[in-house]
Amino acid sequence: MNDSQLLFDVLDIAKEAGRIILRHFHSNQEAMTKLDASPLTIADLESNSYIRTQLASLYPSIPIISEESIPNTYDERTSWSTFWLVDPLDGTKEFIKKSGYFTVNIALITNGLPVLGVIEVPFFDEVYYASNNEAYHTSRSSEEGPTRLHVRKLEPSNVAIVASRDHSGPAVQALCNLLPQASLKSIGSSLKFCLVAAGQADVYLRDVPTMEWDTAAAHAILRAAGGDIYTLDGSVLTYNKESLRNPHLLSIGSDRAFWFDLIHEIV
Repeated sequence: MNDSQLLFDVLDIAKEAGRIILRHFHSNQEAMTKLDASPLTIADLESNSYIRTQLASLYPSIPIISEESIPNTYDERTSWSTFWLVDPLDGTKEFIKKSGYFTVNIALITNGLPVLGVIEVPFFDEVYYASNNEAYHTSRSSEEGPTRLHVRKLEPSNVAIVASRDHSGPAVQALCNLLPQASLKSIGSSLKFCLVAAGQADVYLRDVPTMEWDTAAAHAILRAAGGDIYTLDGSVLTYNKESLRNPHLLSIGSDRAFWFDLIHEIV
């Protein structure tokens, strides 16, 4: 595969999926409820259908895992060395609340790790993306070119912690208690990871469940910006696990030892 062409294709697909979502943004459609009690809208389903159709047409040999499609069994998936991992509308609760903090997430996974990631932010007309170990952010309406993303060097006296608007557990509070002078940033969807990748925050601890499609595109971007996502035992998060549910996660920009010293005090 031509890596540049692949990235351009995914950027185009994510942009159009974002347009599909925005067509529903100002409507008063009612959300459905999935079996796991999470919300589902027509925008989720239409974005999912479009992304799957386009990826399958352009890259028919690459299988797809998406939040809004029935997943293959692990016996079927275990032989996959490369596959797409898609969240067609990440932050559905934010979409319903009309906050604007929702995204389209598309990642390419190879040998258990994300090697390409695109996060489209339709409401703000922005996109974060990574490929070939380089990560960027751009505003589609700006005349300026993309900005290269780099994590920032940790300054213990000036720490910024990212927390979920709706999903923070006791470990997050314990971390904040250990760093009482730290600032706390809160934002919806996978944009939390992007704050770390862009050097606007140092750490994002997630101590309530996520799924692989929630993290994959952001993980690609954070890795390319110099950071990483770890499980709390210190291992790098991997994909295509038997269970697609992730364990608790620590996303950091720099100074892994500093953060795991703190984590060991908490868990």
